[in-house]
Formats: sequence, structure tokens, C-alpha cells
Amino acid sequence: MTERRWSAEEERYRAPAWLDRVQRRALLLGVFAALLSVVGALLSPEHFFRAYLVGFLFWIGIPLGLFGISMLQHMTGGGWGLVARRVFEAASRTLPFLALLFLPLLWGRRSLYVWARPEVVAESELLQHKQPYLNEPFFLGRALLYFGVWLLFALLLSRWSLQQDRSNDPHLHRRMQILSSLGLVAYMLTASFASFDWLMSLDPAWFSSLFGIHFVVGHGAAAFAFLIVWMRRLSGTEPMADVVAPRHFDDYGKFLLAFVLLWAYVSFSQFLIIWSGNLPEEITWYVHRQEGGWWWLGIVVFALHFVLPFFLLLSPALRREPARLALVALPVLVGRWLDLHWQAVPSLELHAPLLHWLDIAVLVAIGGLWLAAFLWQLKRRALVPIHDPHLQEALADA
Repeated sequence: MTERRWSAEEERYRAPAWLDRVQRRALLLGVFAALLSVVGALLSPEHFFRAYLVGFLFWIGIPLGLFGISMLQHMTGGGWGLVARRVFEAASRTLPFLALLFLPLLWGRRSLYVWARPEVVAESELLQHKQPYLNEPFFLGRALLYFGVWLLFALLLSRWSLQQDRSNDPHLHRRMQILSSLGLVAYMLTASFASFDWLMSLDPAWFSSLFGIHFVVGHGAAAFAFLIVWMRRLSGTEPMADVVAPRHFDDYGKFLLAFVLLWAYVSFSQFLIIWSGNLPEEITWYVHRQEGGWWWLGIVVFALHFVLPFFLLLSPALRREPARLALVALPVLVGRWLDLHWQAVPSLELHAPLLHWLDIAVLVAIGGLWLAAFLWQLKRRALVPIHDPHLQEALADA
């Protein structure tokens, strides 16, 4: 297959060569960590599947969050999102790859989910009552539905954006707005139900009406943190040095501040409602996470995901400085991963070690492979939507 020809306008905003080096290093690191993870899976399947679940939920949250932000930007406009649209689209086009990475969770479903073990269901009246929803065929069917919805909207938006670059059709802008209004609702619903299936059902006796929105808000925080890190790196060289301005980073910082505030609000609201209700089937989930080292891990999560970024992001000067803003975003990403670990592992084994070497190995394996796929997609198109009707307005801010 021959490489497609780039127009002069596309060449002006073509991805820099250093992305090739980063892609190769990410791929090599991901493959090496994947080999270590395979060894770990043979030695300790239980630890492997726990680590894989947390690692998968962390990494899929970034492209899903960027996918949701892209639809929000299509609906509302704004130069902050227009100059970053190619990052949104490249991340969303990795969702087919992440659908393949979901397969190990299907193989390990009986190690992770008690409701998938027939011998346990046969002895539990509660699990028998929930069996019409929590059963293996329906679990698989819902997963296919979630990925199908995400892929449909993501690939349509990406295709129309490419058509806009090539044809300069003014009607495509309005078409993407309409699709995004539908897609954002679909994303919120499917991501919420995915959180029920993949994370909350680890403890099928526990439930929370705020769990889905908590999961989606976590996507948004991780997505903006990732966006800040990559836009800072891209803006350091041509062609994005003349595209991304301090004003755009100020907007990214404000959005990140909004999401960490919302995350803290939803987290505390969920805790307060359940703790004040004091129902055994609900409060036990939090009681388990106040035992041993899990309590201290929860404090670390709260500090990284809220306290530290909240106070630092209040500074307008910091938000307009890309390097300093990226240093604030990195702890949010770490806090997001630890938050998922804190939610998942105590439901599987209360007295499990806080961290196992497989937790790191699997996280790096999935992340390295996903990052290589993301960069491959990012390099395939010009780094800005060259025929968007609002592009010149966004570039005037640079």
C-alpha cells in the first residue's frame, strides 16, 4: 500500500519526526512489560487479572474521556478544543484496539466476578435474584453494545472531520454538532453502565446510584490531565508552537480544576449518603476500605486527585505556563490509577497487598501498547483541522 499524498496545507501541520522515536520507545516498553505480565499471569493468575482490570479501566478511561470532550467541543465550540481536536480523534480511533484488549477480562471473568461462578450462585439467594442481569451471556452482550456505540460515534466524527479537511464542505461542521449532541448522551449512559458491569459488580451486594457519574467524571479528569501533558509536549516544537497559546493552556487548567472539583464532590456525596444511611449492604464497602493500608491509600488518592491540583490550579499564572501545568496534571493521572485500584482490589481480596509488581507491569504493558497505537493514529493526519470554519479565530489566540 502506498502512502497517501498530503496537500500543501496538510504538510504545513504534519506531525514532527520526534513522534516516531516516542512511538518506538512506547512500543518496545509495552512489549517488554507485556512479556513480564505473561510470566506473572502464569505464576499468579489471580494477581494478573486484578492488575489487568485496573490497568485496562485506567487506560480506556483516557480515550473515552477525550472522546466525550471532543463531542462537547463540537457542540460548544472554542479554540481550546479546536487546536487539540486531532489528539481527541487519534485517541478515539484507538478504541478498536482497546476492544481487543478487553478479551483477557472475558477469559478471567470467573476469577474476577463471583456472579460468574455457578457454584457460588447456587449457594447465594442474592446472586440468584440478580442473575437476570448478572450473567455471562448478557455481560458479553452489553460489552459488545458499549464498544459498538463508542466506535460508531467516534469513527463517524473522525471520518467527517477528515472529509472536512479534504472537501471544505461547510455542512459537515453542523453535521458533527448534531451527531455529538446524540453521542454525548449515549456515551454518558453506556459508560455509566460499563462502570456497573466492570467495576461495581466486583462486589454484587453493593450498589450506589452515584457510581456511574463518578466513573465518567474520572474519565474527564484523566483525559484533561493527559491532554495537558501531550499538548505541552507538542507545543514545544513546530508546527504546534505557532498554534497552541498560553490562553489555551489556561482553559485546559480551568477544565481540569472543574473536573477534580466535581470528582471530589461526587466522591464525598456518595460517601455521605451511604455512611449516613448506615445500611449493612452499603456501608460495608467503605468499612473494608478503612482497614489496614487501604485507609492510607484512600488519603493518598484524595491528595493527588483533589487537594494538590485544587490549590495549584487556582493560580492563573501556573495555568498559563505549560511546563508547570503538566507537572500538576501528572499527579492527577497517578491519583486516577490509584483510585481505580482502591475501588477494585478490596472487593476481590480485602487483605491483598496494597501493590503487587504485576500492577505496575500490566499498567506499563497496556499503556505502552496503547500509546504506540495513539501516536500512530496522531501521525496519520495534519495536527489541526485545516478547513474548520473557526480555525483562523483559534489561531489568532496563538
